[in-house]
Amino acid sequence: MELVELTTKEFDKFAWKHEQGSFYQISNWGDLKEKNGWKPHYLGLKDGKKIVAATLLLSKKTPVKKDMFYAPRGFLIDYNNFELLKEFTTLIKEYAKKKKGIFIKIDPYISYQQRDIDGNIVEGGENNKKAFDNLIKLKYKHFGFNIMQDTLQPRWMFVTDTKNTTVEEVMKGMDPKTRQILHRNERLGITTREITYDEIPIFKEIMEHTGERREFIDRPLSYYQEMFTAMKEKIKILIAELNTKELIKNIENEIDTLKKDYEDRKYKHDNKIIQMNENKYQTKQASVEKDITKLETDLAHYKELNKDGDVLVLGGILFLLSGNEVLSLVGGSFDKYMEFKSAYTVHFAGLKYAIENNYDRYNFYGIVGDFNPKNELAGLYTFKRGYGGYVVELIGEFDLVLNKPMYRMYKLFFKTYQGAKRIKAKIHK
Repeated sequence: MELVELTTKEFDKFAWKHEQGSFYQISNWGDLKEKNGWKPHYLGLKDGKKIVAATLLLSKKTPVKKDMFYAPRGFLIDYNNFELLKEFTTLIKEYAKKKKGIFIKIDPYISYQQRDIDGNIVEGGENNKKAFDNLIKLKYKHFGFNIMQDTLQPRWMFVTDTKNTTVEEVMKGMDPKTRQILHRNERLGITTREITYDEIPIFKEIMEHTGERREFIDRPLSYYQEMFTAMKEKIKILIAELNTKELIKNIENEIDTLKKDYEDRKYKHDNKIIQMNENKYQTKQASVEKDITKLETDLAHYKELNKDGDVLVLGGILFLLSGNEVLSLVGGSFDKYMEFKSAYTVHFAGLKYAIENNYDRYNFYGIVGDFNPKNELAGLYTFKRGYGGYVVELIGEFDLVLNKPMYRMYKLFFKTYQGAKRIKAKIHK
């Protein structure tokens, strides 16, 4: 077998429907990373004319003047096939060494052990412990079974299967609270729509605002614009909107209807036109009065919000598509409109898209592996769990060291750099 450089067309054809395929392992991602200082290498292991393994390998110069290599979400290979993995590893090491590489980092897109919706290990379920053992045998250095979000990409995710199912079936599996919020948002008239390139500043504003609230530094506008251009048809940005003008009109009509019914019932009762049970009449009128009071309070609130505009942008999510899944990469919402819980509606729109376009799954993406309700990040898991699905624990992050002295020097520099970043973040809090 031979390791060769593939054309982007060859690589994408192999990668798009691969079992471990993701948006990280397509040429669009390579194009995007190239604009951000990385060099993409499209490599394939061929048995004759047939590609049996491949990877997008990104390289970048480090402060120690040598290159680091990174296969985002790992190689596209059968990790359980030791001989195949061994040959690919040997050849890719040779390739990277010739390019003055220090190490190759991978974070394979395969689960370590099957888990259920509660994060519990499924007894007798599928696992890739053999794949893990094969990597260790081949001297890949494992980062560890971390439970927090402290690797390049999340090790823990929450996923809902969407192939060969319907929206109605998925909704049945949801937590009642999630269904309730979705129905409420529908009644309020909250809608989603896909934005165009020219509207990306809307999404940037959402993310910048969210970053201020959650204390993270958002990417510049140019990053989202470059991603939109590079990913082409494999990216969707959906925003949630509320038409306050329509909502006010609907509430006013509802109040008018309730008041007319109230007065009509009162007239018929007082003039004894219809014989009524007195207790039932009083209970009904009191209930309607309560409904009218609530609606009038809501009306005043929405009229206040209407000062911001007839149509309000509540929040949004950036989705990336691969051959197997629709993945929710990043998103946020405006503080002022948090009451509407727009993330529920936008995620549901992404979920419906996955179902209707026959993707295998909808990936809510990162969570933490600590399912204790007292964990400060537990709310993220609880929210995603409401849609029904299961926890995915990925196998983790590995380094294949090519130059030990330079690797130690790089790790020392990186540790110092990370420490400086944490100090700077505390200063600017």
